Amino acid sequence: MRDANRLDGFYDKMKEIHKREFPDWRFGQFIINFIGYCGDPFYFEEDKFIKKLESYVDELKRRD
Repeated sequence: MRDANRLDGFYDKMKEIHKREFPDWRFGQFIINFIGYCGDPFYFEEDKFIKKLESYVDELKRRD
């Protein structure tokens, strides 16, 4: 069984990115927009999910 404590850091990082980069977005908006960028994240490990999320942020910043 996987260590459930791994989720604390993952959710903390995801919350940090959401609050810093997309404070006006609702959670569903945040996740659906991210999924539109990365495709189906169903099999992503938490570290890959965060890396893809950071890539998404970088991509949006380059567009501005």
